[in-house]
Amino acid sequence: MMSGKVFSCHKISEGVGEGEVIVSKDRIMFYLVKPESGEVFEKAHDIEGRSVAKKALVFPGGKGSSVVQIDGLYQLMTRQNQPAAMIIQDAETVLVASAIIMEIPMVDKVDPKFYEIVKDGDRVRVDANNSTITILD
Repeated sequence: MMSGKVFSCHKISEGVGEGEVIVSKDRIMFYLVKPESGEVFEKAHDIEGRSVAKKALVFPGGKGSSVVQIDGLYQLMTRQNQPAAMIIQDAETVLVASAIIMEIPMVDKVDPKFYEIVKDGDRVRVDANNSTITILD
């Protein structure tokens, strides 16, 4: 555990989010996430059966059409089950616009060492405004 370790990143959507890390190796289609619980129900997905609600979501990027991405995130947000922050590798326009509109802190271009160290269950603080991610405990 590297508590207190700070990593540089690039701000996409401003804000500060703190939460437990959930790491997905697969791209996420937010339309296949239950709005009531934040649970991913896409079959054979890396994090199928797990909730992204109020989590610091570490993932490669989104998938699916722009409508399903925006609507999926919006449905989560209306029930307060959106991610606390998004740490993304491939920030495509639709997810970027969605994060900005829904005020979900989003960062990319993260120090590669972060990906070597971070794991499910770690707590992080994503401070997009100052372009930092801190592993809390």
